[in-house]
Amino acid sequence: MEDLKNGKKIVTLTVVKPTQEGYRWVAITAMLLAIGIILHTVSPNVGGVTPNWTIAMYSIVINLTNPSLPQALGIGFISGLTLVPSSKSAFPLGNLASEVCGAIVCCLLVKAMLAVKLENWKLRPFITGLAATLMSGGVFTFILKIVMGLPLSVWMYAMLPVVAVIGVLNGSITFLLYGPVRRLFFVQEEDN
Repeated sequence: MEDLKNGKKIVTLTVVKPTQEGYRWVAITAMLLAIGIILHTVSPNVGGVTPNWTIAMYSIVINLTNPSLPQALGIGFISGLTLVPSSKSAFPLGNLASEVCGAIVCCLLVKAMLAVKLENWKLRPFITGLAATLMSGGVFTFILKIVMGLPLSVWMYAMLPVVAVIGVLNGSITFLLYGPVRRLFFVQEEDN
């Protein structure tokens, strides 16, 4: 801000301190997505089933931060983008669409649960992790079905059951990790 005093130009600096709430969701999102991509990369495939750690991590983030829909879309897009290089599938670019869809479903579910006062419901992380995985996996496998020209029966009876198993696994991971991550996320507020 510029001011004139005694014919001299005085420049004053306005300092705005960032609040923790303003940037904390970005930091926690980046940290958890990084953990998710590392775990996704190193997790072995057991009987055709590998947990999608990235979905579990962004489900935790969305449950903690209740982002806007555009923010959830960004979380999903970044998640999909980080999965492309480490994907073990035949069409890694499908992750871009599937993770955006999963993150949006998770966000809408969190907003709906908060609107009906279920913010303290213990199963909220499980349900949102499960739903995000079902949507993401359903979209991803459908894209894969189209790209590879697979019959509808293969998608319905071979691919979707695997998505359901991974959904339960991801929902469980989200449920188990939500409490410890929440304590870490809110540690400074509880100290004050």
